[in-house]
Amino acid sequence: MTSPYAIELRGIDKRFGAVHANKAISLQVPTGSIFGLVGENGAGKSTLMSILYGFYQADAGQILINGEVMDIRSPSQAIAAGIGRVFQHLKLVPNMTVLDTLMLGHEGGFALAQGRQRAR
Repeated sequence: MTSPYAIELRGIDKRFGAVHANKAISLQVPTGSIFGLVGENGAGKSTLMSILYGFYQADAGQILINGEVMDIRSPSQAIAAGIGRVFQHLKLVPNMTVLDTLMLGHEGGFALAQGRQRAR
């Protein structure tokens, strides 16, 4: 039986010393859906996504990808499992047009030269 969830987090906990950044976080992202995670600064969103992406390891809890329990210990493992991440830091990428932003990741190949005209 396949899981109805692309991503499932169960009881994710993460502490940094006395700071309890994530406390028993559980969420389910249905397959084929678009999911947004919003909240106040300091709510633990970036920490949770860093756990999903393998930058941090949870102190407790499970990550399931398509119903399979995964132990994601690095970004390369996350990418291999089909997980990508867009970082919020504004200086990682220079200011770009909307079109260039949509095409980010295709630089230097035929996709940029030919794809830009098709995208327009």
